[in-house]
Amino acid sequence: MFVADMHCDTISRILYSQEAEEKKKQNLRKNTFHIDLEKMKQGDYLIQNFAMYINLQKAKNPFEECMKMIDVFYCEMETNSDQIAPAKSYQDIIKNHADGKISGLLTIEEGGVCQGNLAFLRDFYRIGVRMMTLTWNFDNEIGSPNIYWTETGEEILYGQPNLKRGLTPFGIELIREMEQLGMIVDVSHLSDAGFYDVAMYAKKPFVASHSNARAVCRHTRNLTDDMIRKLAECGGVMGINFEPKFLNVSMPDEKIHATIQQVVEQIKYIAFIAGTGCIGLGSDFDGIADHDELLNASFLPKLEDALWKAGFGQEEIEGIFYKNIMRIYKEILK
Repeated sequence: MFVADMHCDTISRILYSQEAEEKKKQNLRKNTFHIDLEKMKQGDYLIQNFAMYINLQKAKNPFEECMKMIDVFYCEMETNSDQIAPAKSYQDIIKNHADGKISGLLTIEEGGVCQGNLAFLRDFYRIGVRMMTLTWNFDNEIGSPNIYWTETGEEILYGQPNLKRGLTPFGIELIREMEQLGMIVDVSHLSDAGFYDVAMYAKKPFVASHSNARAVCRHTRNLTDDMIRKLAECGGVMGINFEPKFLNVSMPDEKIHATIQQVVEQIKYIAFIAGTGCIGLGSDFDGIADHDELLNASFLPKLEDALWKAGFGQEEIEGIFYKNIMRIYKEILK
């Protein structure tokens, strides 16, 4: 079963390993992370979205940090061109597959790297960025997130969602420009208020690249039933996130365990609420705590088998694994 994964943080981990001058620097061909080419081949990957993840509070210059990551992305594409190739359009994905290669889609996880400037957004598009997560966990020029923090900087796992601060006027301009360019709008991490702003102003399908159902696990990073329905009505797709704390409610000091069955329960619930057409995969590999059973990219066939056992049909599983998001790539990517 082909895999189209909407989100991973592997490139940032490769960059940090290089900057740390580790004895054995990590690379995309083979590493100790969740995702490398060897694991993706075992998992039958068609395309992997590689997010340029930026922490606005830690990066001295977020724009420069993002550009360094993009350089790592293209260096890895060039070094491993026998197995993987960048994709900027739906046709690129088809061609890469025909050539026996996995596709790598360049995405950004933190719209703040645009620094409130649409020219920067257009330049990111020119160098290949085809999806952008509007916020990470901090306010930026585009809007606000749903995450809350204690005074000591710890995440409040099950706080109240942000119902007041949505998109800024610039944020509305930005999503319109993204749609004009052919860049996919990603609302994962965005506040509830921001989600509804995107649903109001977007003219094309948008995605929640790595978010689950809040009714199953009440973390504010997950979507409510109403948000899931609105996403489906817009023709959008949400990528099931393998992060344990987005799958399973736990006490703050308790180790959180994650199982394949919990992933299946998320999929079953979302399918009940809005159908399987809005469900995709957004593993968040290399940005999450280890999953107890989906240990890395090579383990995706185990999820396919679990969906068969749960009563899903061939067409539904193909949609979840790759066809639903491929529909959006075909519609939006130019």
